[in-house]
Amino acid sequence: MKKLALLAFGAACLSLSFQANAAPEPKKATAQVESKLYVTASEAWEMMQKDASVILIDVRDPIEVMFTGFTDEADMHVPFLLSDRSKKHPKKPVYNMVKNPKFLEQVEAKLTEMKVSKDTAIIMMCRSGSTRSAPAANMLYKKGWKNTYTMVDGFEGGKSKEGNSKGVRAVNGWRNSGLPWGYKLNMDKMYFAQQ
Repeated sequence: MKKLALLAFGAACLSLSFQANAAPEPKKATAQVESKLYVTASEAWEMMQKDASVILIDVRDPIEVMFTGFTDEADMHVPFLLSDRSKKHPKKPVYNMVKNPKFLEQVEAKLTEMKVSKDTAIIMMCRSGSTRSAPAANMLYKKGWKNTYTMVDGFEGGKSKEGNSKGVRAVNGWRNSGLPWGYKLNMDKMYFAQQ
């Protein structure tokens, strides 16, 4: 009985120590989530090492993933926004991005297929942690997935403010934190448009 009590106490301490080190709430409203659960890429990795049931979902556009890199540590890839190559963005010199109308359906189908409990920690990862991972996390949260996190620095991280890499996403994030990634895609995990 004492052994069980000690194990429970130890697990509670681990949980509290992680929460104490969790990323602070972002200032940008577009990066905030209803769950109030925020992690950096390094904290996400730490969570995943301590608990194999943690789910990492890459919500970036497939073309973006192909050219900027991928981590096979992601359990699935379901884009929140997709490039609409038939239209340009109204304000920027890029393609327009449109919401994946089947995002929630596709994620929940994969989570069900994987037999993931609604109590499981789920981490959403986009490029930089604001306009896709946060709203994606909010969608899941509203459907009862209450432990849904947003990765505040995303896959590519923030932009350098000085030096030769000024303006380049070379600060923090999954790719810049020494975490496993590469350009080779695991096609079993990648998103494919459904006809």
